[in-house]
Amino acid sequence: MDAGLDVPLMADKQEVDVLYWVGCAGAYDPRNQEVSKAMVTIFQAAGVDYAVLGEEENCTGDSARRMGEEYLYETLAQQNMATLAKYRFNRIITACPHCFQTLGFDYRQLGATWEVTHHSVYIQELLDQGRLKLNGNRTVRATYHDPCYLGRHHRIYQPPREVLRRVSGKQDGLVEMSQAGAQSFCCGAGGGNMWYDITEGKRINLERFDQALETGADTLATACSFCMIMLDDAVKVRGKEESIQIRDIAELAADGLTATTE
Repeated sequence: MDAGLDVPLMADKQEVDVLYWVGCAGAYDPRNQEVSKAMVTIFQAAGVDYAVLGEEENCTGDSARRMGEEYLYETLAQQNMATLAKYRFNRIITACPHCFQTLGFDYRQLGATWEVTHHSVYIQELLDQGRLKLNGNRTVRATYHDPCYLGRHHRIYQPPREVLRRVSGKQDGLVEMSQAGAQSFCCGAGGGNMWYDITEGKRINLERFDQALETGADTLATACSFCMIMLDDAVKVRGKEESIQIRDIAELAADGLTATTE
């Protein structure tokens, strides 16, 4: 995922403050690669001591486990745990709630003890610490889609919203959908459904996207690799690319950077 950004590798550094877990989508999906680049921009702007695993990183096994393939999940988990055991870091940051859940909670059943933080929480921390500064002069009017593994599973509702408010520089820069927060629902990708074609009924991602359109927002923000793929597909199916953008909060924060502090 270097793409000319001079991203450091754990194999070279051995010890860092933050290990950035890129994830399968962040590494291979063209749309989510832009989110990974935004995170690197944020790390560099804030002076974060970080590195990635690069080719040493495997899939966490999230989808395999959700679809009942426990043996494959445990095989991937053991491989990842052996790789991570070679290095020293204070915590793992990931932009994918599925990786957040699997690395930070599922792996504990296998003996993992490391701290895992979702990027929405980490970006807010950097803003609170003054390590990132946003210009606050943008005209973003966003609505936010709560990813299941961030919202309903872990009740992380406010950090991504706070980042969006700071990006816009005004409290009314965020408009909520009719179903939001604890009342939100899946984008349609969860439980392994990312890999299925829906042939009957209304597609969940389209139903969710239609709710976003009703808000009149110019930006539909999310904080999940799977949600990004599903909602980006929906905007194309509906032919609304000129009306609303699908952005990750990291992209919006990176766009709004103006200065850093030591």
